[in-house]
Amino acid sequence: MKRGLAAFLLAVALWGLAACRPADVSPPPAPATQTPIIIIVTPTPTEEPLAAMVNGEPITMAEYQRELARYEASLPQSNLDPSTPEGEEALAQARAWVLDRMIEQRLILQAAAEEGITVSDEEVEASITSLKNDLGEEAFRQRLADQGMSEDELREALRREMIASRMMEKVVASVPTHGPEVHARHILVATEAEAQQILQQLQAGADFATLAQQYSIDESTRDRGGDLGTFPRGTLTLPEVEEAAFSLQAGQISGVIHSAWGYHIVQVLDRIEDTDYDPVSLRILRDKAIDTWLQSLWDQADIRKFVSTGA
Repeated sequence: MKRGLAAFLLAVALWGLAACRPADVSPPPAPATQTPIIIIVTPTPTEEPLAAMVNGEPITMAEYQRELARYEASLPQSNLDPSTPEGEEALAQARAWVLDRMIEQRLILQAAAEEGITVSDEEVEASITSLKNDLGEEAFRQRLADQGMSEDELREALRREMIASRMMEKVVASVPTHGPEVHARHILVATEAEAQQILQQLQAGADFATLAQQYSIDESTRDRGGDLGTFPRGTLTLPEVEEAAFSLQAGQISGVIHSAWGYHIVQVLDRIEDTDYDPVSLRILRDKAIDTWLQSLWDQADIRKFVSTGA
């Protein structure tokens, strides 16, 4: 994870926010109701124009406009013309997305400062040198020019992203790498009545996989007899199904379980009390840990926006 995340952060820092379109990276969630965002379209004229305040730390309008400009400059690279309806829509989405990302970065850096996480000048310079070696000096300069970014601005962007990377590594360090898993399968149908009928067939001795192939509306597992694979807690999309699976012993079948998708019947094929998690499961668990942590930052923050982004 360290190498992949670091490479991503270096790329974002060099290419600016423009490297990621809003459609590709979901914006962070809005703060919770106990800490509402206050929208003030016209800031006090005696102060430097602000785009937002994050726990008392300002994001200036100049910073925000620079990031928007970098995003707009990147549109032709994505085959989008800012003057077309598609380009205008992308820019409209970017107004909220860019500001939210800047706010979230401030929240992460503030949390990192509380943890005493820093990055030395030598580490930043090593990253600059690596980028120059990878791109070549001329291409490096041209990319900076294309993004309207000076080398000093890049240094500061790299420092922020490297600090954020270390903060994220600290967050995921507590995620377990091993533990219990279950191997389960399920049948998903649209109505409780149909689920009850299938459950009666199973209780009478019908084959679970055969009924899954015949009745389940979950196209991703139906052809495999409803097989969900082997998984640890916290990795299934539907917590109701996961909870049922972990409550059963090998060979047992659940009752009818309701979820947002419909009505399920779950069977556990095997239980493993302790095993190393596979890379996909680890990624899911780490992503969820980061999402939960970021949500907590938003929930506890005092965030004030001074521009209307349409969000």
